Amino acid sequence: MLYSGYQALTDMLMPARTAAAAALWLRDEYFPGLDEWPMPRYMLAFCESFGLAAITHTRPSFGIDEVLCGNAMVPVREEVVFDLPFGKLLHFAKDDVATPQPKMLVVAPLSGHFATLLTDTVATLLRDHDVYITDWSNARDVPLSAGRFGLEDYTDYVIRFLQHLGPRSHLLAVCQPCVPALAAVSVMAQDHDPCQPLTMTLLGGPIDVRAAPTAVNDLANEHPLAWFRDNLITQVPLRYPGAGRSVYPGFLQLTAFMAMNPQRHASQFRKLYQTRGARENAAADKIHHFYEEYMAVLDLTAEFYLETIDKVFQQAALAKGELMHRGRLVNPGAIRQTALLTVEGERDDICAVGQTAAAHTLCSSLRPHLKRHHLQPGVGHYGVFSGSKWEKQVYPQVRNLVLAMS
Repeated sequence: MLYSGYQALTDMLMPARTAAAAALWLRDEYFPGLDEWPMPRYMLAFCESFGLAAITHTRPSFGIDEVLCGNAMVPVREEVVFDLPFGKLLHFAKDDVATPQPKMLVVAPLSGHFATLLTDTVATLLRDHDVYITDWSNARDVPLSAGRFGLEDYTDYVIRFLQHLGPRSHLLAVCQPCVPALAAVSVMAQDHDPCQPLTMTLLGGPIDVRAAPTAVNDLANEHPLAWFRDNLITQVPLRYPGAGRSVYPGFLQLTAFMAMNPQRHASQFRKLYQTRGARENAAADKIHHFYEEYMAVLDLTAEFYLETIDKVFQQAALAKGELMHRGRLVNPGAIRQTALLTVEGERDDICAVGQTAAAHTLCSSLRPHLKRHHLQPGVGHYGVFSGSKWEKQVYPQVRNLVLAMS
């Protein structure tokens, strides 16, 4: 009923959304001069804001066509190199790079948004690395015949992707996947897998939520696991390929994120309307680009969502040394040859300072020169992997570690 109700509301608003989009299209195609007049300009700015507020379920494009490598712009093309039901390994191939670059696997969050949320992260990494990313599927588009996908399956996908890249690769995980990424490297170390990454960078992840609980952690512990199953899990409607699959809908996750700071989001939409109406297009374009990505959501399988709530946020199983994978204990102390870099944002209200750094205690066998921690002043959660401070202050830490280990 939950998903059906959401779908009914979406269908009801569709004519108004279509009319708003049509008005903008007519302006662009036939009446560009309307922007010269204040009244139609503000009316069109309202149409843009109204249309942008719609939740979408289609993965946006990364839009990375070229990147500066050294002193030259190099073309970039996307290619799927490993295709699995719940996620693809996407490669940003560069054909005109003379010297081979270190392979970097970016492990994207599976928390309601598409991997394109990390476009800025990928674009920066591409300067000096051969970049791959986990491109997770929208669960509502995966048929029931594909089976289940839980936290252990996520960990297995990371292992399989690293094995596809081969020895001497590197790994960078952002936010939620820091836990399964660390688990994957731990399992590979326990198995003496030759494809263990040379470096592992964890950016703002909930390795130990007990270190500095946030509103996200409080929400996860407010109710027993059964409450989340009974109130937040629903079935995919018949119109989609994954009909009948139990999911945690992406629109609920987005609503939860926005509810943490509703005033800020409301002010940003108001600012979009005002700046577009005032012809301050650079500021308006920045807001539009962010929310175009932010409002695109994907559904999570019920088992992955519930296991994440249970094992990561309620039990803190990895931090306590209690996380199991395929019947055996995950032991980060087995990691001996993968250098570790953890990064935290001073103002992060999703994964607060201390949660990610806990990985250093868990990786007890790593020698001191293989451990680094960076606390980035003046940024919140997204500033750790996106924006000017990511590019100018955080990324050099990642690049330097990769160079040192390569």
